[in-house]
Amino acid sequence: MNGPVHRDGEATGLALYDATAQDAADRVIARYSTSFNLACRLLGPRPRPHVRAVYALVRVADEIVDGPGAAAGLPPDALHTVLDDLETETLAAIERGFSANLIVHAFARTARECGIGEDLVRPFFASMRTDLSTARHDDASHDAYVYGSAEVVGLMCLQVFVGAGSTVPPQPAPDVVEGARRLGAAFQDVNFLRDLDHDASDLGRDYLGVTDGRTTRTEVLDRIDADLAAAAAVVPKLPADCRRAVTAAHDLFAALSARLRRGGDDGVRVRVPDPVKAGLAARAALGFSPREVRS
Repeated sequence: MNGPVHRDGEATGLALYDATAQDAADRVIARYSTSFNLACRLLGPRPRPHVRAVYALVRVADEIVDGPGAAAGLPPDALHTVLDDLETETLAAIERGFSANLIVHAFARTARECGIGEDLVRPFFASMRTDLSTARHDDASHDAYVYGSAEVVGLMCLQVFVGAGSTVPPQPAPDVVEGARRLGAAFQDVNFLRDLDHDASDLGRDYLGVTDGRTTRTEVLDRIDADLAAAAAVVPKLPADCRRAVTAAHDLFAALSARLRRGGDDGVRVRVPDPVKAGLAARAALGFSPREVRS
């Protein structure tokens, strides 16, 4: 952090603002995702605040298109404008190193330090805009949506893993990049299956083609499990202070996939009970490798 500090150690100026922005990002993840927050606790102190900053911006953008914006009375064209404004402010903040929006400021600091650029930010916002205009996806639009909404988030986190604390963020190896993308895709498709009924009945959306018969739950789950297996294979190549958190997240979604195979088509959202989550986190914390995924 930058800026003056009082003799008693209390931050002032930009240092205080940076810390406040990070506190805001931490609060977002704590309120919106207990599972992701649990996994983040397994990150080392070097990458942890940056991953939280990434998640906070992603969450705010998602909330614009997934309910709260509309509940506040904004019509689709106004939501589109809000999303555009957030993208514009995010890119400007990365360039100048400051934003009056605390969540954007936290993300911009992370982006500048870790090497997250426009090539990842723009596809993410493009997918968020898709939710305002596209209700039903074919294979091509599903893949494009998943890339922007989930795979690039995995790539942002990967940039944090390899770049946090570096003077010049390095380029991760191609197989690790592929693993990060496939882990993000698996997470997204699991959530699509978990929210199938809600998306169809409340939002009028069909991301997978299951409801119209274009594909089946089993085919989607086979793809998810293949993606999880590919991601697990590169976890040992991640920095040591990141492996435990990625393992915990991987194993949680592998458990969700297994539960979706056993049922989950009765309209009740599939979840992993808290004691099981705790056990998965403890296993990861002890340094075990990601669990093998069995179809």
